[in-house]
Amino acid sequence: METPSDENQVQRQDKRGCFECCIKCLGGVPYASLVATILCFSGVALFCGCGHVALTGTVTILETHFSKVTSDHAMLTDVIQLMQYIIYGIASFFFLYGIILLAEGFYTTSAVKELHSEFKTTICGRCISGMFVFLTYILGVAWLGVFGFSAVPVFLFYNMWSTCATIRSPMANISSIDNICVDVRQYGIIPWNAIPGKACGTTLGDICNTNEFYLSYHLYIVACAGAGATVIALLIYMMATTYNFAVLKFKSREDCCTKF
Repeated sequence: METPSDENQVQRQDKRGCFECCIKCLGGVPYASLVATILCFSGVALFCGCGHVALTGTVTILETHFSKVTSDHAMLTDVIQLMQYIIYGIASFFFLYGIILLAEGFYTTSAVKELHSEFKTTICGRCISGMFVFLTYILGVAWLGVFGFSAVPVFLFYNMWSTCATIRSPMANISSIDNICVDVRQYGIIPWNAIPGKACGTTLGDICNTNEFYLSYHLYIVACAGAGATVIALLIYMMATTYNFAVLKFKSREDCCTKF
């Protein structure tokens, strides 16, 4: 017959076993990959969502104020629509890729720390880890280009905003306001024969006061920040996957040495 002291001892052992099991499970969590996944999802969501809406606002601004003839900006409209479809593809791809990398992080972390006996390094597993390392490097370089490209509309809108700020400045000469213009044709967005192609003086000030301009400008800034966050997430992925791959490769050599 068990005494109360024996029951207490059994309960303490059960609690200690549960605590050790929790610590063991937490030790297998790939925190770097988890942080990178959250950052990647957030960055891609900001880039895709804000970029899509900002592109739509840009088309509205051009059609309303800078290019009255539809044929003058027909190619630009097609390009923007294509970019919006590409945004859909980017969002879907990175949603799946982030989940796959997180799952791969759980597997490699458990294998590196040898938390579970069923998680052993194999040639196939090392090849898959190496493939993810290579693919993540390629995506990181590609997203550096995306980040630089997303800064271009921010620069264009900033130039227009600063010109409008000059017009509204109390130091501005009232007689020379009509000579302050923004010509979007010089950026190659629309052809040189587009009418009117530029906005000057009070017309330019009215454009800067529209909701489309204000919203598009700030959405481009957020989209650029989202692209930067995605680049940082991919850098974290690179470090985590490269470290895990190197350790797995070292352990495989160690296992081969211990067999002989």
